[in-house]
Amino acid sequence: METQKGMAMNHTPLQTVPRVFARTVEKNRDQTALRYKTLGLWHDLTFDQFYDQVEKIGCALVSMGLEKGDTACIIGDNAVEWVVADLGIQCVGGVSAGIYATNAWQQVAYVVSHSDAKFLFVENEEQLDKWLNFRDDVPGLEQVIVWDTRGLTRFSDPMVLTFDELLEKGEAARQNDPVLFTRMGEAVTLEDTAVIIYTSGTTGPPKGAMLSHGNVTWMADAVAATNPVDDTDQVLSFLPLCHIFERLFTVFIQIRYAYTVNFVEKPDTVMQNMMEVSPTVGYAVPRIWEKYYSNVMIKMADADWFKRAVFRTALAIGERRADRVMNFEPVPLRLRGLFFLANLAVFRKLRERLGFERIRVAYSGAAPISQEVLRFFQSIGMNLIEGYGQTEGTGVTTLSPEGRVRFGTVGQALPGTEMKIAEDGEILVRSPGVFKGYYKGEDATAQTLKDGWLLTGDVGELDADGFLRITDRKKDIIVTAGGKNITPQYIENKLKASIYINDAVVIGDRRKYLTCLIMIDEDNVAKYAQDHKIQFSTYRDLTRSHRVIDLIDKEVAAVNQTLARVENIRKFTILPKRLYEEDGEVTPTMKIKRKIVHDTFKDIIEAMYR
Repeated sequence: METQKGMAMNHTPLQTVPRVFARTVEKNRDQTALRYKTLGLWHDLTFDQFYDQVEKIGCALVSMGLEKGDTACIIGDNAVEWVVADLGIQCVGGVSAGIYATNAWQQVAYVVSHSDAKFLFVENEEQLDKWLNFRDDVPGLEQVIVWDTRGLTRFSDPMVLTFDELLEKGEAARQNDPVLFTRMGEAVTLEDTAVIIYTSGTTGPPKGAMLSHGNVTWMADAVAATNPVDDTDQVLSFLPLCHIFERLFTVFIQIRYAYTVNFVEKPDTVMQNMMEVSPTVGYAVPRIWEKYYSNVMIKMADADWFKRAVFRTALAIGERRADRVMNFEPVPLRLRGLFFLANLAVFRKLRERLGFERIRVAYSGAAPISQEVLRFFQSIGMNLIEGYGQTEGTGVTTLSPEGRVRFGTVGQALPGTEMKIAEDGEILVRSPGVFKGYYKGEDATAQTLKDGWLLTGDVGELDADGFLRITDRKKDIIVTAGGKNITPQYIENKLKASIYINDAVVIGDRRKYLTCLIMIDEDNVAKYAQDHKIQFSTYRDLTRSHRVIDLIDKEVAAVNQTLARVENIRKFTILPKRLYEEDGEVTPTMKIKRKIVHDTFKDIIEAMYR
């Protein structure tokens, strides 16, 4: 059984969230902690102002009946108020549970009810309407707080408070008991639950993973020990805050290392805000990096012949250098000189236009990324690193240090982390980041935790240097009718490297050959259709065009050439509709729910085997 243990980690003794936060504020009172944009202008909040609001929220909740261990839920897009509420809850011993802003009211009702929430923070009228649909079904919910009251000036309900009213209650409670916040924070222990992170639920209802104060503060140090951050760094907050990936960078690492978090103005202004902020540390799910990649490639295809030639030449140089760097091979002096010129002429300007010119390190996580996309960003001089982990391990298990990124792997175990490969190939993890268990889920916890080891459900391999290669999800491995084991994720990632393919689901379990459901990249395929005078009026028309099918056929054929014969996709079908979270086909982080997709499109699948 292969085993790897991460290097030892030197850091201060573990502290709870309230103690870490208080210590950081004490050292950085006048420094900018949070930035947000309204009406075209950026506004700053210092750590002192940040702490003041968190303290008021915490005091208000305690004065209204929040006791240690009680849960409060938050739903809304990334905002200062989201984070203030989150820390206000945790710093007085409460448990914070985030909910995806895109969830339907039934899904919101499930989390609020399942978590036994006493309080619910909602962003605006849209989110408040969701609560109104299920208010009679959650009698344990005592108060709802709204932070954006536009459209609600005439609304009145005894159960609803505005965020400003809650701050006023907090000020009154603090005046009445000046040490209330400190006293409640000092009572919090490392073993106490800080947050419940509800998993995306690709295989059923979401499960609530309980992460302790010790889990989240340890993880902040472990990530920073691999790739250091400090108070001069800038990040852009735009992924869902209820997901552990964003929560780590916007909350837990930030309150330890005191850098500045910039909130996007709206979910659809990410690229614009990225250019304005130009962060020094970047992070996103693969879908975002793939979109940036396809946008660049499409724009270059539209450029004149000279620009195309210069870009292709520069990219070829960048790829040669990246291949050497990512395989730990020396870069010849001549190649270093060529890359210097390519960077000067092409890559530097490209990174500036994307808002990436200051990025020192960038992370891709939450799902596998196409190796071609990862190679592209390394080729243009951006240090994009793929990490690996899951909610149950507080988000991160492996990561590559800056300058030590091995192509095709997701890095080495974090400091203080043990990792081994079981006999059946499953990755097992043991570290201070492993969760407490699932809330109200003793059976599921017992199936996931064995003798202190987290059973990840992922299959992988460790190389001689301890770098981990993920091959697939254990439950997704396909066994063909001929008895061959196929890892669909590997094939799907190759397909997704195409700028015309948004996603893919490989089919073939107990079948004679492999087939595939293809989700096209609507923007890029539509542009291809326009450029080639292919008529269409709807998305369905686009997916049914013979010329579009021929286009995808060429992309699939190109991938087949890189695969073993048994791994070849023999037939494919372009899905005639977009996949929606509302239809239960994808998670809020855009991971496909395979079982739902298989059931929804079973007729299409069977047609490929007739």
